[in-house]
Amino acid sequence: MNDRRPTASRRRLWIILGVVAVGVVVAAVVGGVVGSDNANKHSSHAASGSTGGAAQSESTRTGAAAGLAQGVIWPTATDANGNPLYPTTTGSAKISAPSTIPNASLSCGPDPYNFTAPSSLAVRDTHPLLFAPDYKWACLQRQIPQDEYMSYWNDTIFLNATKFFGMSPTNYSIDGGLGGSGVLDVAREVQLRIKHWGYAHKMSNDSKWATRAWTEIQTAAGNSTTGQYFGITGDNWNAIHFLDLAEFTVAFAMAYDWFYDVWTPEQKSATMWTILNLGLAYGNNVYTDPTGAGADYSWWSMAPGNTGNWNCVCSGGMVIGALAIMNEDPTGLAAKVLPLALANMNEGCVNAVGPDGTWTETVNYWYFGTTQHTQAASALLSATGSTQGLLTTNPAMKLSSLFHMYATGMQGLFTYGDTGPNKYTATANGLMFYGQQYNIPTYSLFQRDRADAPEPMSMMYYDPQTSGDFWDGLALDHHFANESDAWVSMRSSWTDTDGTYVAMKAGALLNHQTHGNLDTGDFVLDAIGQRWAGELGDGNYLATGYFSSELQDSLRWRYYRDGTIGQNTILMGGLNQNVEAVPTTTYGSSGDAQDALVYNCANSSTAYFTADLTTNYNGSSTHRAIRMLNGRKQVLLQDEMDVPAVGAQWRIQTNATITMSNGNKTATWALGGQTLVAEILSPSNAVFGTELPVPLASDPATPPGAESANQPNPGVTVLTIDMPVGQTTLEVLFKCV
Repeated sequence: MNDRRPTASRRRLWIILGVVAVGVVVAAVVGGVVGSDNANKHSSHAASGSTGGAAQSESTRTGAAAGLAQGVIWPTATDANGNPLYPTTTGSAKISAPSTIPNASLSCGPDPYNFTAPSSLAVRDTHPLLFAPDYKWACLQRQIPQDEYMSYWNDTIFLNATKFFGMSPTNYSIDGGLGGSGVLDVAREVQLRIKHWGYAHKMSNDSKWATRAWTEIQTAAGNSTTGQYFGITGDNWNAIHFLDLAEFTVAFAMAYDWFYDVWTPEQKSATMWTILNLGLAYGNNVYTDPTGAGADYSWWSMAPGNTGNWNCVCSGGMVIGALAIMNEDPTGLAAKVLPLALANMNEGCVNAVGPDGTWTETVNYWYFGTTQHTQAASALLSATGSTQGLLTTNPAMKLSSLFHMYATGMQGLFTYGDTGPNKYTATANGLMFYGQQYNIPTYSLFQRDRADAPEPMSMMYYDPQTSGDFWDGLALDHHFANESDAWVSMRSSWTDTDGTYVAMKAGALLNHQTHGNLDTGDFVLDAIGQRWAGELGDGNYLATGYFSSELQDSLRWRYYRDGTIGQNTILMGGLNQNVEAVPTTTYGSSGDAQDALVYNCANSSTAYFTADLTTNYNGSSTHRAIRMLNGRKQVLLQDEMDVPAVGAQWRIQTNATITMSNGNKTATWALGGQTLVAEILSPSNAVFGTELPVPLASDPATPPGAESANQPNPGVTVLTIDMPVGQTTLEVLFKCV
């Protein structure tokens, strides 16, 4: 390993054109891993957050309270993956453990509103009531000049609001049909705009924000004054793809609540009735008549489909919409829907988190689920005085932030499985809400330095009394041991993006809301500023049978990126892994926790993870292990197998250029100006080979049609080892040069 580090003298504000900053981050996270996610992908699923023309400002991070930054370690910039780049020396900064230090000048104090019976779901009788009541908005005016982070975020939000201001109303662009991906991108872009304009209005009292927001609201209600088309009258928000409807409902709820003080009675009434007729009426069908009036769009509210991001987004949208208009609704529908939607979230959404904190879908779907979960919990807290069980019904919700933190590698996320649609409004800023509510400041400190931090919800969630360094005392390794989602995260540092990161998964293959792959034993490897072993990301969501099921014969597994062939694991006999398998795992670590900004592991520092994959391969004895060695500068991958006559192949998907030597027992990888060497230590008759990232000739064909063709994976090479038949121990050592 070398000690090279990118340098930057200024931290840029993230300016958004059409996609929130996390879109830039995730496009880099996924596309930069293997460089193939954007190839021939349907527009709304191009690499989990297509930038949509995002730009960056050259503005510097200089707050009015710059003196408060003295003695604190600030990132100099964020990299292409959204990770902070820290200085290489601490200077006068004092390293301290995460804490919350009471400061009267930074505290908003207790909510002055008297909630007499929070359990009754009685709603605050004044607006604004969502996320931040009046006292909180007033407090923000006082906090911003005193806090460097909040000052920086505030500036960024206003710059983005201004960018959005000059755009035409969002176009009703249908993606793959209304029953395909519908108008989800449209809904989230409308919400993104309203969120920024609403914030700008509350902080400036400039009437232009309310005027521009009203034009957007009129258009998105199907009442454009220019005749702009916006969907089927009465179902403009596309109930068949209920995510769309829920996100529109949140956008209109924010607009109704945050512009309540300046909009005319007619504007408020029109917005309220739109929420009722295009949003809550359909939600009521879901909860009260799921097999009748709601039969076409209620599946996400019932087991087994209710423990995933769909439930969080959909029921969360109904909660927020009902809260916004509760006191003015003359029909009583909001009061009817609110307890039903809340109960549905407490049955489904909160259980999308497994006992160890792992999000049961994928790392990227954690974003969508937790974004709406925290928005709903925050709205309930401000509107009713309680989070109403959303933070406590499943105690493991407290651990979901650790899942995200440890899934964040040096060169992006551990992006196994599907990566999802554009992240217009989905960020990791829920960590700040969780950090405050669970009194775990590490979560807030981790997130505040990330590229997706500057957006309106951060201002609501962040407590500027939070202090310290997130990494001080934070373990380098973590084993998420629950067998349904078992995986490991190991690293050499939390602050050196040129360090080593390894993550491997070995959980069950069922019950991931058809977003998982057949990928037990799959792993990623980051070192010296590159991702060497990476993920291909999701396939085309509009392909035939892509979400058909998780059963062994599912059409989903015919797609290269989803079957075992497209993973960094063992392919036995050219067949997919057994979906019924339940691997077992073990883990060990030297227990290192970072205690310095520039942290160097002792030579004895190590961590390892083992997985018994025998059931994945229908009884053929297979054990995989991975270990960090030599001060975590090298990685050893070991596979002990009884290879059957049908054969087995070791596979890694990489963007690197591969050169063979030493009789093909050494593979030299070149990527981004860096070099990694993979060396076969045993057996003596094993050699490396390379293949193209395409299906085998013997693989079943994908369904007919252009949408169902396997996507090309340009720039990707598959490094392979054909393993000898019989008892074999294959050892491959990865080392930097």
